[in-house]
Amino acid sequence: MKWQGRARSTNVEDRRGMGGKGIAGIGGGLGLIIALIFAFVSGDPGVILDQVSGNQASVPAQTTAMEDEAKEFISVVLADTERIWSQIFEENGMEYVEPTLVLYSGSVQSACGAAGASVGPFYCPADYKLYIDLSFYEELSTKYNAPGDFAMAYVVAHEVGHHVQTLLGTTDKVMPLRQRLSEEEFNKYLVRFELQADYFSGVWAHHADGLGYLEDGDIEEALAAASAVGDDTLQKRAQGYVVEESFTHGTSEQRMTWFRKGYETGTIQGGDTFNSRP
Repeated sequence: MKWQGRARSTNVEDRRGMGGKGIAGIGGGLGLIIALIFAFVSGDPGVILDQVSGNQASVPAQTTAMEDEAKEFISVVLADTERIWSQIFEENGMEYVEPTLVLYSGSVQSACGAAGASVGPFYCPADYKLYIDLSFYEELSTKYNAPGDFAMAYVVAHEVGHHVQTLLGTTDKVMPLRQRLSEEEFNKYLVRFELQADYFSGVWAHHADGLGYLEDGDIEEALAAASAVGDDTLQKRAQGYVVEESFTHGTSEQRMTWFRKGYETGTIQGGDTFNSRP
């Protein structure tokens, strides 16, 4: 992806080294926090354990040149999503509200509660913020075997896709179903919800390509990342077998299919995963 020397988003909050103390007064002392988050690789967006000690002291962020470059890259990708989604929303008679991207190390406090790096990148609809520990950049390459800068761009675009769902009202329609359905039935909605975020990441890629930002191999990098984090692939790697009823994000093939469809169509309207075959 062509990104060096390009405009960066100003909606980036760097909390690296803050030890989970990014938001005063939110979630402190609650112990078990009921949280609604949308994580890139982990499962149920419902409950998160407060993983941050109340006595944890803030320390200066120790950054590396690689992390600083990753920060700059992600800031450029976020700026692209702002420009593209603002245009798409305007064309559809709506106003796009830009989210904030929070960079953290180890653990972080959000309006959805406290989370550790093991959660992976996530979006919290309660504060319109994306949260990313930059160590995931290397993890995506080594643990998930999905290298390349556009693999990480896909991760950012997927979480921005959840923000788009929040602005469109989809989140408010889907999430209350968890109180009325069995876990197995609700998981089916979660899969479609996550696949729509993959579709929206493809929509962004479609328009970024149209602006001349993409390079040969970028789409393949995104598809490789989508495949690497499919529920079936992750379960086979972790336990050697698949439990389809527990899927929350979709299979590798489904995630690739919906990203590809978003990339090919480039419209909001083509992403109705709820009334299509997943």
